[in-house]
Amino acid sequence: MYQARQLIHVLQEFSIPLIIGVVAGLAVANIDNHFYEKLVDYHLFGSGAEVFGHPITSHFLINGIFMVFFFGIATKEITESVLPGGALNPIPRAINPLMGTLGGVLGPAGLYLLLTWVFYGGTDDFSVVANGWGIPTATDIALAWLVARLAFGNGHPAVNFLLLLAVADDAIGLGIIAVFYPDPENPVQPAWLLLTVAGMATAYALRRSKVDYWPAYVFIAGAMSWAGLAKSSIEPALALVVIVPFLPGPQREPGPVLQKTHPDPAPRRQGADLVPATHRPNALEQFEHQLKLFVDLGLFFFAFANAGVAFGSINAVTFIVLASLIAGKTLGVSFFSWAATKFGFPLPAGMGMRHLAVAGMVAGLGLTVALFVAGKAFAGPPFQDPAKMGAVLSAGVALLALAAAAVLKVKDGAGHREKRP
Repeated sequence: MYQARQLIHVLQEFSIPLIIGVVAGLAVANIDNHFYEKLVDYHLFGSGAEVFGHPITSHFLINGIFMVFFFGIATKEITESVLPGGALNPIPRAINPLMGTLGGVLGPAGLYLLLTWVFYGGTDDFSVVANGWGIPTATDIALAWLVARLAFGNGHPAVNFLLLLAVADDAIGLGIIAVFYPDPENPVQPAWLLLTVAGMATAYALRRSKVDYWPAYVFIAGAMSWAGLAKSSIEPALALVVIVPFLPGPQREPGPVLQKTHPDPAPRRQGADLVPATHRPNALEQFEHQLKLFVDLGLFFFAFANAGVAFGSINAVTFIVLASLIAGKTLGVSFFSWAATKFGFPLPAGMGMRHLAVAGMVAGLGLTVALFVAGKAFAGPPFQDPAKMGAVLSAGVALLALAAAAVLKVKDGAGHREKRP
């Protein structure tokens, strides 16, 4: 039993299911692309089975239902980060990484549009390719955490800086998906969003009634939210983004009553590494704790269903996405955080410009959310697969970041966590 738990811990810690899913998807798609597409688009209940106009295929179950829980856990991190004692509370001490986050969105998006104009300006394809500007704006939280620990060492202040940036980055990414990437085949029907609002009201009522049981929020209020988004033709995978913030969370207050709960925080626990000595599990934490294994293992299927791209599909769009993730993130994060220091919002103690440059590079790991956005930005050929390949190849940023970390010798503060005020 102990060995099994250790194996599961390693699988989760190093994002092994996600990585294996990417490799498996690429392998199957390049060996027999017809079989791959048939498998991904398989109609589980027959060709006529639909849910609110969505055919029930393997791809729909993965992207439209499983990813609900993935984005829900991402929202849990954002929610905890704004609570007292969280990384975004109080706001002034989070200004620098938040400025880095802004640069990590504007930099890649701006470079993407610039490169799109260089390659496709004056052609009929320009507006189509330009629609993919949101692809390089996201950062894969789990992979960024892993590479950051390898680059900087456990406990280095740059690790928490990068994780805060990645969480805020994903918050913006969720908004980008909801606002800019509706279903192109089904016009948005705003009236149905009243059902999503009803789901939020239900979640609020549950909280006011002191219900501390997360399934009630997820499977009652969350189902209403999902139906409202699906019927309104807005991405239903975002259903829990507006529900999770209502889950009862830890009652934390900054100050001497806080104590560490674990010496080496897990990848999705950075906002909650300090809790009261009399801490009891709450709905928000139980939601993550009881679903995280399911989500981490399920990312294999997400990666397999979305990363299966034939190598022959690489074109200019692949380069545009990859360059925007690598150069756009590095320059955007570095410049905006540097500018914040000039306005009186310093980097965390122990971080300098060389650490900032490496952190910006690590932020270019856009794999999971970038793949998801690529599937929304382009309906299909000829640009969807090349864009997805750019997102997949961004995993190579890990090697670049580790090489830069070795050259710049950024492992100089490992083990010395920044003190909280």
